[in-house]
Formats: sequence, C-alpha cells, structure tokens
Amino acid sequence: MSGPGGAPRGGVESSRLAAGLRELRARTGLSLAALAARTLYSKSSWERYLNGKKLPPRDAVEALCRLAGEPAGRLVALWELADAAWSGRGRSGAAQARDGRSAADDGPERATVPGTAVVAAAGPPADGEATPRPTRRLAGLAAGAGAGGVALVAALALWTAVGAGRLVTGAVPGAEMTGCRARACDGKDPESMRCDLPDLVRTPVERTAAGGERVQLRYGTVCGAAWGRIRDGRIGDRVEVVAPGVAPRSVRVLDRFDAEDSLVTPMAAARGPEGVRLCLYPAGGGARECFSA
Repeated sequence: MSGPGGAPRGGVESSRLAAGLRELRARTGLSLAALAARTLYSKSSWERYLNGKKLPPRDAVEALCRLAGEPAGRLVALWELADAAWSGRGRSGAAQARDGRSAADDGPERATVPGTAVVAAAGPPADGEATPRPTRRLAGLAAGAGAGGVALVAALALWTAVGAGRLVTGAVPGAEMTGCRARACDGKDPESMRCDLPDLVRTPVERTAAGGERVQLRYGTVCGAAWGRIRDGRIGDRVEVVAPGVAPRSVRVLDRFDAEDSLVTPMAAARGPEGVRLCLYPAGGGARECFSA
C-alpha cells in the first residue's frame, strides 16, 4: 500500500491492519503456500497483504479470521479504517481543503452511535463519487470488541456517516458494489475499489509481449476508468496506462512475488477504452511495446 516515493499510502491504519493480519497468520501456523491453498488468494497476494504493500479485499481479511478461529469484528473494523485512508474518504478536513473541498461540501450528514444502523442524509453524490459500500456488523463489533474496540467502532461509524454517507438508488446498475466512479477513481486501486468485478469490467486489449509478458488493458464499465495488468512479468518490467486528460499510471515488477502473480496499475479515469494506450517497458531497457484499444 505505497504511495509516491514508496511511502505507505494507508498510513497508520494500513500498518495496524497488516500487523493484525500477521498476528493471525502466525496463530494459524500456515505458510504462504498453505494460506493460498485454503483461500481464494495467491501466495504472492498474501505476501503483499501481510507486509502492508497492498490493501487486501475484505473477504481475504474475513477468510484469515476464520482460519485463525478469530471473530472477524476487530480486523474488519481495522480494514474499514484502512480502506477509508487508502481511498481518501477518511482524509482530514485540512487535506480536503488542500484539494479545494471542505467538509461542508459533503452536505449535512448524521452519525449514529455504535450499535445502531448508520444512515446517511439524503442528497446526490458529488460528480464521479460512487455510492458508498454499506458498513456491516457495527452492532456486533460494539457488543463484542471491548473498550478499545468500541472506540474504534465509534470512529468507524462517524467516518461512515461523515466521509462516505450519501446513498443513491436507481442510478447506475452495479454502482452500489464499487467504491468510486469516473474522476473519483483516478489514481485508485481497481481491486480495492471493486472495479474489477467480473460483470463490471471489459478487456479491450490482451497481448503477449516479445519477452513473454502477458499484458491487458482493462476498463471498468461502471467505474469509468482504465488500468493495465501484467502477468508473467520479469523483475524490473513496468507497465503504464495513458488516458487523455489525466496523469499516466504505472506499476513496476519489484520482486519475485510480483513476478509470480499479476499486477495492476492504478486507474486512469476515462469515458471509454477508446484512446487509452497501454505500454510495457521491459526490464533491462528493452524496446517499449504499446497497444491501444
């Protein structure tokens, strides 16, 4: 979960989540390979989740809790906070002000106390902002998490209402399942935002490069954003997606875990895949290979 320059993008929240996941993994006594065999996530994916390099899907957190015999409440609450930090929904008012927005821009919102449903005030979302994913099991968290956990749940409930609290019905089919739309997706991770769900994604370009790397240009039809994907990469390979009007987004194969798994770039907001270019920069300074939809 790294931002520019390798700094942790999710900050303290992501570090706490990764530490909690490592603790549970140690309790199971499972190797990365064994963990991959018992879940839907690969060995290299688990390496990134456990070391804080990437925000895990919520389902992965819950799966590890089941394997460790641990109630999911505490880790799911940590995941919610890390997800907010990763996506930018949990930023402070000062951070929003730097982006030209204030807390008032989010409209009047209302938070409930832990143990009750969190209901947002009515109002349409900002341009490009997706319907937030509902926060589940707040009541269960408050009941079973202890004093420190209750404080965490209280913070989570407040964030849910203040930072992500507008509900929209009947807007875009599938929008309720994703974490962003259009410009709000730019620079974000497609997997964390659930833009890569099978029914919500297209693959207009799929090629095998001269060095054997398999690259794809992916487009989220609901999220309104494109990203690149690389499989069978070599350490040092870099793949970049370039869309009109937004900054290029790229990812580099850094180690053997990256090379063994697939990697995706951050998303680039785009009205469609047309005009979006995907480029592979091979390790060792080989010739660039570019593909367009």
